[in-house]
Amino acid sequence: MGRISFSCLFPASWHFSLSSLFLPRLLTPSLRQLLFIGLLLGLIGLLYLLLLSKGHASWLREENHFHRHLARVTDVDATDTSNPDLNYGLVVDCGSSGSRVFVYCWPRHNGNPHELLDIQQMRDQHRKPVVMKIKPGISELAKTPEKASDYIYPLLSFAAQHIPKNKHQETPLYILCTAGMRILPESQQEALLEDLRTDIPVHFNFLFSDSHVEVISGKQEGVYAWIGINFVLGRFNHVHNDGEAVVEVNVSEQQEALVRKRTAGVLDMGGVSTQIAYEVPKTVSFASPQQEEVAKNLLAEFNLGCDAHRTEHVYRVYVSTFLGFGGNAARQRYEESIIKNTATRNKLLDQHAGETADSPLLDPCLPADLQDEIGSSTEKLHLRGTGDFDQCRHILQPFLNRTNETLTSLNGIYQPAINYNNSQFYGFSEFYYCTEDVLRMGGDYNSSKYSKGAKSYCSTQWKTLKERFDSGLYATHADLHRLKYQCFKSAWMHEVLHSGFSFPANYKNLKTALLVYDKEVQWTLGAILYRTRFLPLRDIQQEGLKGVHSHWRHSFSFVNNHYLFLACFFIVVLSIMLYLLRLRRIHRRAAQHCTPSSVPWLEEGLGSPTIPITL
Repeated sequence: MGRISFSCLFPASWHFSLSSLFLPRLLTPSLRQLLFIGLLLGLIGLLYLLLLSKGHASWLREENHFHRHLARVTDVDATDTSNPDLNYGLVVDCGSSGSRVFVYCWPRHNGNPHELLDIQQMRDQHRKPVVMKIKPGISELAKTPEKASDYIYPLLSFAAQHIPKNKHQETPLYILCTAGMRILPESQQEALLEDLRTDIPVHFNFLFSDSHVEVISGKQEGVYAWIGINFVLGRFNHVHNDGEAVVEVNVSEQQEALVRKRTAGVLDMGGVSTQIAYEVPKTVSFASPQQEEVAKNLLAEFNLGCDAHRTEHVYRVYVSTFLGFGGNAARQRYEESIIKNTATRNKLLDQHAGETADSPLLDPCLPADLQDEIGSSTEKLHLRGTGDFDQCRHILQPFLNRTNETLTSLNGIYQPAINYNNSQFYGFSEFYYCTEDVLRMGGDYNSSKYSKGAKSYCSTQWKTLKERFDSGLYATHADLHRLKYQCFKSAWMHEVLHSGFSFPANYKNLKTALLVYDKEVQWTLGAILYRTRFLPLRDIQQEGLKGVHSHWRHSFSFVNNHYLFLACFFIVVLSIMLYLLRLRRIHRRAAQHCTPSSVPWLEEGLGSPTIPITL
């Protein structure tokens, strides 16, 4: 049988032959068929590339999501101090009642200037946070400042035992003093700080300079708390998934607006003060020059990133602290007002209201039928609760010291507008205790549900409340003091939130919490995150060209290889099409030169001479 042989010497030597019986069917496709086949193969290649790119992007998102959740699990494991790439940092919180040292650790920065350090609290072999507290506060040494370094020595010695010795000289140490030191005269503050600056470097080899010890303002403390909470919540990671809330941020008038993850605001009500902190994404305007001057002390703009020229981690945060607006301080102001007003009224009307238990003053902010005594021994007053939640709220409104000016809150202090339709807040301390300890409504806050529960509690007889307490129906850390003043604090929290800070009654994005991801978040975490923000530059510079080349290889392997494959695929398809067209022309030329004498041997199945074709 006749055969046609093919051979090629470039790019490699190969040879094959085809029977002439099958050549007409194989080698005679029309041009339209060839174009259709080429178009079909091209569409298949494009579909492959599209699916591959989507799969790769999805894989990256899933990997980032996985690592974020993995970090929440691994940061409760014992810290591996044998890891040479682990860095450490110390923050000493010198508060009014005592001082605490917090030990933090973080791995080497990955070299990406868009990301922050992954700072975590160090944990010992029992997986407990490495923290130590001593009493009293350092402000108690105001008259003996030379003892300040001896006072703090146990804290630093404790921390030094947990950090590898070869890491001491590169471990930054920050000693930050808060409320207790703020009330001291500046000369006494400086004497205490100077003793620390002089003696600590003698006994410890930590990375410590004069600027690492200072008295921080309430504004700084609030900013650090805001940074720490949003860092734990992952709000500084700007790679957001579908469905995550975002916000448009105007960093400056000269630059375009950024779209990034929405940060969380913070509400914190302690015993003495109340604090609010939240991001102000839009540039603010002021009603008067006086208001602008006040706002400068309440707005903080800072860059958390390691590169001062990048604006993706620039934040504008409003922080305000209101002394006397904490739960206990508000109750004290309320009682002082009752004593003063009652004394004046009794004197004018010649009455003796509240002077004996038989003629008590009626207090709507105490549970029904609760008997209480307030004031000193010389001006003691007897109270009896009526448990009227709404009346209590109405009585407390003047204690907010609101004004009629726009954009103001408690005490008439300036407060930038909040976008209540696109914001989220976390309420800590008394915001949590008021909703959870007795009412058992901690978590997502609902104003109507909360008011209904508070009304029910206030109107319940004190005898019944005590029976419930003895039966263990309330939170384990709730005590009789909590039961006694729960009605007052519920009303006070409600008024501060809705009348003071002007949150609408239907606001749905407030979560009251004691912990964030089962961890107590301290402002010291935000402090070390902010103060070590330039450390990634060291790791980035050390990586140098090595990081550039490895990044190029990584990018090539994950992206460019797919384009290279697609290019080769199209070249092969084009080569096949041209090859088939070439064979088609050769076959036609051979058919035209075929003579009648050659037909008999084809029909008889006789062998025919080989027709060599060389490419």
